[in-house]
Amino acid sequence: MNFPSPLSSVERQTQILQLLTRFSRVSLSQVCETFSVSQATARRDLESLASQGKIQRVHGGAIPIRQANPEPPILVRSSEQEDEKRRIGRLAASLIEDGEAVFLGSSTTVLEVAKNLPERRNLTVLTNSLLVINTLAGLPEITLVSLGGVLRKSEHSFIGHITERSLAEVRADKVFFGVRALSLEHGLTNDYLPETLTDRAILGMGGQVIIVADYTKFGRVSTAFLAPLSAIHTLVTDRQAPAEFLSTLEQQGIRIMVA
Repeated sequence: MNFPSPLSSVERQTQILQLLTRFSRVSLSQVCETFSVSQATARRDLESLASQGKIQRVHGGAIPIRQANPEPPILVRSSEQEDEKRRIGRLAASLIEDGEAVFLGSSTTVLEVAKNLPERRNLTVLTNSLLVINTLAGLPEITLVSLGGVLRKSEHSFIGHITERSLAEVRADKVFFGVRALSLEHGLTNDYLPETLTDRAILGMGGQVIIVADYTKFGRVSTAFLAPLSAIHTLVTDRQAPAEFLSTLEQQGIRIMVA
């Protein structure tokens, strides 16, 4: 299908979006052929749409931006991608050494990290997750530091001003954090605005930031911006994660580990 030419850039970009509603991907050459334009013009159109948050640029073309669905409660999510989360949690936990201080966030995948720590020695775990506290409470070689605050019931996590003040007083060697959505253009995003400042304080508390995320989180955008991709030191994911996305992150100096 070829559209009449010449079209203005706005008209052409609108038609490109229409193509992406029909196909899962458009290539640079496909844009050139469809609209009878040069590669430079096609590239400018795709980059303009990407800067507006309407598409995601990938090598040689573009794919649609997918909005992340509203996040269900954590106890519901615990049954989603169970095998992937278990493998990610096991691999991520292997990064934790005896004697370290680590922060564990409140996601279901981070909870799988916690489940792999009972054999560690002289470990300090800081967390705002009630589920992590329940998992590790009573283990003699683990010192638990609970960050108080307002309990977000759906997540069994503590958030808000009190939590953020507590975070300002502590440091961790490594921060393990789950995220709702990862986008090459929009970075790390979550879908609960009141938690944004708490999450940013967690990501900025020092040490290595290790994101644990299964394949369903990639190429999606949610409501609240948390941080650029450059905030990530290591990403631990599963074998179904998109190879092009992971390759782009590696080119940015992010360590990739696949469970």
